[in-house]
Amino acid sequence: MEEVLLEQLLVYGTVLILSAIAVIFYLHTKNKKSVETVKKVAAAKEEGLFEPVSLHPYIDLNSCIGSGACITACPEKDILGITNGIATVINTSNCIGHGACFHACPVEAISLRIGTETRGVELPHVNSNFETNVEGIYIAGELGGMGLIKNSMEQGQQAIVSIVKSKKLSKENVIDVIIIGAGPAGISATLTCKKYGISSITLEQDSLGGTVYTFPRTKVVMTSPMNLPLHGKVKLYNTSKEELLELWQKVISENNIKIQEHTKVENIIPQDDHTFKIITANNEEYIGSNVLIAIGRAGSPRKLNIPGEDSDKVAYRLLEPERITGKSIIIVGGGDSSMESALLLKDKNKVTFLCFTETYTRSKPKNRENTNKAIEDRSLEVFFNSSLISIHDDHCIFKVKQEEEVRQIKNDLVYIFIGGELPVKFLEKPGVKITKRFGHIVKTYKKSV
Repeated sequence: MEEVLLEQLLVYGTVLILSAIAVIFYLHTKNKKSVETVKKVAAAKEEGLFEPVSLHPYIDLNSCIGSGACITACPEKDILGITNGIATVINTSNCIGHGACFHACPVEAISLRIGTETRGVELPHVNSNFETNVEGIYIAGELGGMGLIKNSMEQGQQAIVSIVKSKKLSKENVIDVIIIGAGPAGISATLTCKKYGISSITLEQDSLGGTVYTFPRTKVVMTSPMNLPLHGKVKLYNTSKEELLELWQKVISENNIKIQEHTKVENIIPQDDHTFKIITANNEEYIGSNVLIAIGRAGSPRKLNIPGEDSDKVAYRLLEPERITGKSIIIVGGGDSSMESALLLKDKNKVTFLCFTETYTRSKPKNRENTNKAIEDRSLEVFFNSSLISIHDDHCIFKVKQEEEVRQIKNDLVYIFIGGELPVKFLEKPGVKITKRFGHIVKTYKKSV
């Protein structure tokens, strides 16, 4: 009996010791990860990457249970971490709004927001049905704060569903929905109109795909599955720009839909009969019962307003970089677009990158890493704290902040990537209100339509 009792005590003791070792190991690992996260947060603050610049995760500290599901789900590196058993943001400026963290959180402790308590972001007034303060005018996608391709497409579908439910349709000689913009939200909305059998026309100032079309060739633009109207669920992982555009073209062609490209809308005019007159830059006119604005927040590219900027050799987006060879190129910027363009062009051209800040800020770690490598192997020349002063036929003049004298450099092409300006006037003309929002919660979806 004593031997059995002794044996049981030995087993219990062994279990207790092993359990204690496991707990100690767990706590040690947890504490180690917490310390690492604290260091990463400090580094992010020093590099100016801690504060969000657009759509970002907001963590409810009272609800978070520290499961780490958000970190595992996030396709980007070091956007989120765990400190003292609670999730925290790290390099928030690098967040591109995948929304995977929101979907993965088991206790719904994460919301997606735009703007912070101290930094406001101008946003148009849009209700839960994507309708603005002007009845019949809807907004979906990046302009309303949702920049991620998948979520923009969700919003495009939801906006059309809201229009169908509003029953403001089927007037004689009037288009049911005029869609402005053929980016992710606009394409999704166009397909959804076809799905519900309502008339529509889609006007795009550039080419099919909107902002996606201007991405550098082969840039990965999708990392998760999505539901495409009239096509079904599409599993897209590490999908390139070309693959996504081909899919859109295929579905649009199969359903006999025509996108009116290179048609810029200049004005939306509300009519007395509650319709809208749309006027394009070519003086074409369309009458619609509803308008869905699905354009980007950038609107028009922001300009430097310097002598020579109206030259034909100046561009604000990079198309087909593989066709550009043997040129002397200046790239102005400081963010991901400018860095990615410089890296794409540097091998076949002489590229000078004028970064207007002291260091790279608000850019992806991989872009910074590749740019630094290019500086080391001298395939790319970078001037920090620099500004372009004037543009001439065969050269440009720029200045580095700490230097007294200006520099002159031979030049064939100039690319300017300093962001865009919110199309405030375009929205305000028909009466859409715009307000600076602080920590505004952006509507997201657990399931596709």
